Amino acid sequence: MRSFTVAVLLTLMLAAVMPLEAQQDTAKTPKYGWKHTSVGSLTLTQVAFTDWTQGGDNALSWAVGMDGKSVLEEERTNWETSYRFGFGQARLGDQTLRKTDDKIDLSTTLTYKVGAILNPYGSATLKTQFARGYKYDAAGTGTAVSAFFDPAYMTQTAGVIYQPIPQLKTRIGTGLREILTSNFPVYADDPTTPGIEKTKVDGGLESVTELGLKIDDNVTLNSKLELFDAFNKLDQVILRNDNTVTAKINKYLAVMLNVQLINERAASPRTQVKEVLAFGFTYTFI
Repeated sequence: MRSFTVAVLLTLMLAAVMPLEAQQDTAKTPKYGWKHTSVGSLTLTQVAFTDWTQGGDNALSWAVGMDGKSVLEEERTNWETSYRFGFGQARLGDQTLRKTDDKIDLSTTLTYKVGAILNPYGSATLKTQFARGYKYDAAGTGTAVSAFFDPAYMTQTAGVIYQPIPQLKTRIGTGLREILTSNFPVYADDPTTPGIEKTKVDGGLESVTELGLKIDDNVTLNSKLELFDAFNKLDQVILRNDNTVTAKINKYLAVMLNVQLINERAASPRTQVKEVLAFGFTYTFI
């Protein structure tokens, strides 16, 4: 519960420090109808050595991504659907190709407009992956730990959205969270029961805070903080945080820094951290 209080306080603090001109954007006349955005990215890294006396291993890595959003703006409702896909692999020396990124992240939110900054909503999300994932030991032997839709995380919630400015919004509500597994039930299994559960369903409180900020003409920050607190385990808040800073060099080239945090005891007793710094190609399809 304390994490939800912190999230709300953070939202209020960010709204207070936003530039005045950003807050004035809310006074603009809205444009009704569909609006679509879609941006793709490709990063490549290659290192090769020939008769190099200082040592080193050949390396090759690649990653592709696609981020998009479709918004239907109407006088009394707002329906927003977003998607994030990513996949990447890397090879170091004589090792086989290993996965470095694998993401399917879908969400849809329907908001009913009753006020200027506080409105009711209903939402659904899905998070899973494309390919089988492996954990490697010191000898390089891989053990499968995940696969497509194994696990898959889904939520359905309803509550209120607080959006003081277009760049920042927080939604807080109650709902359900499901974990679906098949061959890797460790993500859903309850160790306190004699059987092995492949499906887990929890009711609880959800808080999602999203920030999209233009830092400079060519630099943007996108951050998403997701919290879920199950009613039967109020002392174990599930946290997911995804932050991306993108610096555009020109129309097609950009530098991207992504930092992700996951704190979920069912998956790991420790906080998971992933950091990626990449230079590559970006293209805006829509």
